[in-house]
Amino acid sequence: MRVFVTGASGWIGTAVVPELVRAGHEVVGLARSDASAAAVAAAGAVVRRGDLHDLDALHAGAANSDGVIHLAFIHDFTRFEDSVRADARAIEAMGAALEGSGKPLVIASGTPAVPGKVATERDRSAPGSAVAGRAANAQAALDMAARGVRSSVVGLPRTVHGQGDRHGFIARLIGIARDRGVSGYVGDGSSRWPAVHVLDAADLFRLAVEQAPAGSVLHAVGDEGVPVRDIAGVIGRHLNLPTASAPTDVFGFLGPILATDQPASSALTRDLLGWRPAQPGLIEDLDGGHYFG
Repeated sequence: MRVFVTGASGWIGTAVVPELVRAGHEVVGLARSDASAAAVAAAGAVVRRGDLHDLDALHAGAANSDGVIHLAFIHDFTRFEDSVRADARAIEAMGAALEGSGKPLVIASGTPAVPGKVATERDRSAPGSAVAGRAANAQAALDMAARGVRSSVVGLPRTVHGQGDRHGFIARLIGIARDRGVSGYVGDGSSRWPAVHVLDAADLFRLAVEQAPAGSVLHAVGDEGVPVRDIAGVIGRHLNLPTASAPTDVFGFLGPILATDQPASSALTRDLLGWRPAQPGLIEDLDGGHYFG
């Protein structure tokens, strides 16, 4: 397949592109800068210049492909609604190019938080939640199944970890701990975070573009829910810092996320596609030490 990948030089894209190439696919990666273009080319992909605001480039990239994996998102939390709107326009542009073709369109989204239970692929985020905007975009992609697009959504957990992660939530927590001299958590630390290793996530994106039925919701979840107190404990141990509860506002925008219990399951995804995470879980990966080098 010739697969068009947005976000090809990003954290997850740098794992997805080599995974696709190893599986024998031709990859075309979207790149908005010279540095991104060099990284995409070094990974073995053809470079298409453009960004999420360049709807013509997105439409053309999708139209000239056998399928699309959409990973890019503008991570500006000060203008999150603008980022969600840009994402919606990008999805529509690529979906319109694939309309009636039966070709796959795979969208990255997030796993939902469902109070009082482990979220499954059948659950949706509550209206008004922090991720409701992205969930609406994911649903718009799923609705394209009725327009002849083999659309699917891969819900990513709060933490996609692995060697080279420098900007994710775990890296931010480590930075906050270093600055404060304490590795913290919110409340009693019992809130749970789902997690997945980046290489396992890449494997699922490949399976999705190859096999996922139209309208599928998939969860890239390795760990269903790691208590944030345990995450803080590992960070404190590696930094030789005490571990303690801290007010929500100490963590900035991460505070409400840390305070929310949001475990998620991938059982239905594993049954549907035979996906089996094989990489270290979050605690084991943290104990490997590479986050603290």
